[in-house]
Amino acid sequence: MAEAMIRGLVDQDAIAPDRITVSDPVPERRDTLSNSYGVGALDDNGSAVSSANVVVLAVKPQSLSQVLSDVNGRIPTGALVLSIVAGGTIERIVRGAGHAAVVRSMPNTPAQIQQGITVWTATAGVTSDQEAEARAILQSLGKDIRVDDEQYLDMATALSGSGPGYIFLFMEAMVDAGVHMGFPRRIAEELVLQTIRGAVDYAEQSGKHVAELRNQVTSPGGTTAAALYRMEKGGIRTVISRGIWAAYERSVEFGRQEADD
Repeated sequence: MAEAMIRGLVDQDAIAPDRITVSDPVPERRDTLSNSYGVGALDDNGSAVSSANVVVLAVKPQSLSQVLSDVNGRIPTGALVLSIVAGGTIERIVRGAGHAAVVRSMPNTPAQIQQGITVWTATAGVTSDQEAEARAILQSLGKDIRVDDEQYLDMATALSGSGPGYIFLFMEAMVDAGVHMGFPRRIAEELVLQTIRGAVDYAEQSGKHVAELRNQVTSPGGTTAAALYRMEKGGIRTVISRGIWAAYERSVEFGRQEADD
């Protein structure tokens, strides 16, 4: 996701590559980012943030405590901290980094092609100029939604942050079903990809509720009705809802674990 941010900002000429510095413990990763985008690359988190205007925290939740310890006391007073760490609460980041101006956000993987969506919120210590800067960075990944209540971030983690994984699983199941019926896998994949792409575009442009759109393609006694009946009998809505709820609980759990550290 950090690389998606870099790519979006550089491709859109939002910031010059020589103004971006990344920190990564893996030498090969540093070389890849530096060679691909022309950015600076260090192996020390404290040094990387020491003269930054914006510090982006883009690490696994399990690594957050160590990273916050590395940057505590090294972030310039007027800088903004922008976190995309799942479950990383604002309170934990403010306390761990020793810094009051924090934006917590949750993007998703389509950000890698500037088609993502990010939900974000900010502390009272974030200025209007810093909010504008945060929005510009997040919009380099796609769309953004600002919320006032931090609890929506854990919800967004479960719904949109992890959401592509659910869609990919559904796509995989559809492709496998096509192959089972007799399609070559290449054709089944093309059919599924374009069907989902077209359905999403149509839903967005129609402005209609998705239930109404579903009814439009469900003729009484028809093929779609037969398929949906079998899916509903299998509890598809319940399975999806429970899966998303499990992701939400896991995100909340990450926050609780940090509070206990």
